[in-house]
Amino acid sequence: MKKVFCLIIISFLFINCDEAQEIKTITTLELKALLEKDKIQLLDVRTPEEIKNGFITSAKFVNYFDADFAEKVMKNLDKKKPVYLYCRSGGRSGKSAKILQEKGFEVYNVLGGFNQWELEN
Repeated sequence: MKKVFCLIIISFLFINCDEAQEIKTITTLELKALLEKDKIQLLDVRTPEEIKNGFITSAKFVNYFDADFAEKVMKNLDKKKPVYLYCRSGGRSGKSAKILQEKGFEVYNVLGGFNQWELEN
């Protein structure tokens, strides 16, 4: 009986682990190819000071550190279309992607962020 109970508990643990979806990623080279052929929802989550030093032309801007970050995103982006996110190096955009995924968006984190974009473009 104890073995059956343990198996049931362990199976519930594995089922719960699958609920957290992994964030999809895209390289800056793949992003560049997408931007050349399609109009996509590209979101820069860096601070205004960082944006002054450069940005990807078609991006919309919502500062990850804003208290109303999620509300601004919900107001400015179409939930029916994928969202591609970037920051300086990928950390904040990864966190942002989790927030947006929980809100029902299909999200892609740009690997290496703007730093990588600048190296390759």
